[in-house]
Amino acid sequence: MKPLIGIPTHTFIADNITRYAGLASYTRAVDRAGGAPMLVPLNLDDATLRAIFDRLDGLLLQGGLDVHPQEYGEARAPYCGEVDVAEDTTELRLLHWAFEKPLPMLAICRGIQVLNVAAGGSLYQDIDAQLPQPLHHPHIPGNPPNFLAHTLDVEPPSRLARALGTTRIAVNSRHHQSVKQVAPGFHVTARAPDCIVEAIEPDDPQRFTLGVQFHPENLIDDDARMLNLFQTFVREIQLRQKDEG
Repeated sequence: MKPLIGIPTHTFIADNITRYAGLASYTRAVDRAGGAPMLVPLNLDDATLRAIFDRLDGLLLQGGLDVHPQEYGEARAPYCGEVDVAEDTTELRLLHWAFEKPLPMLAICRGIQVLNVAAGGSLYQDIDAQLPQPLHHPHIPGNPPNFLAHTLDVEPPSRLARALGTTRIAVNSRHHQSVKQVAPGFHVTARAPDCIVEAIEPDDPQRFTLGVQFHPENLIDDDARMLNLFQTFVREIQLRQKDEG
């Protein structure tokens, strides 16, 4: 059976109707990689959310709005963007359960940020406001999702380097926040030319948890290495299932 990959949704309100949404680019990437994507709604009670979690084989955290700074002990600055408290609550709960299990995880853009926060790290609320002379990391209107904004350097022994088959690669960029203090038990495995953190992984090599700041789901049709990142995630789950089976 295909591994079941949970993807927490985000809140989308239109015409006073609340919807829980997920981007098709993530579900498509998981499907192409051999997994079965399942969108996880927000605002569930603990028992219901736990019942869903216990059926998952892996967890994928998608991009989205800013993580509320209260989650890492800071006041919300004027340059912090829009937040989704329901998404924060659901993802943090799932992450803490996933750390305990442990459950294989792939965290993308906002995903790397909430992963870092859940593990005890912090974020820059706005790169341009808090760091001197950074590259331009936010989306530029008019650029397609697969626009390659900058390169990144990847640590050679990392899971990311093994999945991509390289230690330098061009990536897209659509974020204004990033990892500041790396969480205990994690280390940086890729950086942009301005030293912004682009990937983190756990110190424990037995745990498959990979957080990336760029958007590989938008690049799977252009670069087979990006699809292999998702395939590596799915294969890792399948290997664990075989070992446990």
